Amino acid sequence: MGSLGTLMLPLLLFLAFALIALLANSIRIVREYERLVVFRLGLLVGERGPGLVLLIPIIDRAVKVGLRTVTMDVPSQDVITKDNVSVKVNAVIYFRVVDAAKAVVQVENYLYATSQFSQTSLRSILGEQELDELLSERERLNQALQHVIDRQTEPWGVKVSSVAVKNVDLPQEMQRAIARQAEAERERRAKVIAAEGEYQAATRLAEAAAIIGREPAALQLRYLQTLAEIATENNSTTIFPVPIDLLKALTGALERKG
Repeated sequence: MGSLGTLMLPLLLFLAFALIALLANSIRIVREYERLVVFRLGLLVGERGPGLVLLIPIIDRAVKVGLRTVTMDVPSQDVITKDNVSVKVNAVIYFRVVDAAKAVVQVENYLYATSQFSQTSLRSILGEQELDELLSERERLNQALQHVIDRQTEPWGVKVSSVAVKNVDLPQEMQRAIARQAEAERERRAKVIAAEGEYQAATRLAEAAAIIGREPAALQLRYLQTLAEIATENNSTTIFPVPIDLLKALTGALERKG
């Protein structure tokens, strides 16, 4: 009798531990940003959570899926643009699961699948653009990438909210060519601005000459103003001969105005 009790004790302990393990496995606590996709005997039952979820031991199997937005870096890709320039481009993609059941049933690994499709889309869409468009129309290309990737991942229960091209790495010779082009453009703008300034100055001088031509007294007044400026700036005495005709013209102009 004693030997039988000694044999039964380990068996009872084993059964107790097995029961506790089964009960612990049947009770799940699901956070607000998570869902459990439950399968019963291999058949999809549906989503469970958040909160306390009870599963039937052995019969039910659950897969946990996160619903928070995922930030994924798309590795640098070699892209040949439409004008045959080889560049390296990387991007970042923001997406989240909106249907946990589809994310488990429709695709084996939605994270890996989304990453791979993002890489191929980056190469195909950017390869259809010219280099200038790739550098200057970043917003349009981001929207095009987001639309294409989101359309592909929609059957997987994944919503792509944003795609952003981060860096476009150019070959060294292309960087030097763009630098020379930018320098030439700056020089062109500087010359245009200088020419525009000279044109405006010449226009003003022509207008002033026309006014002086119509009013001879204006030339005499300008002459006297210049004498006053010279006398103010220099301490030494400066003598300027004033023609009698100039004084007569000035006197006559003042008399006509008077």
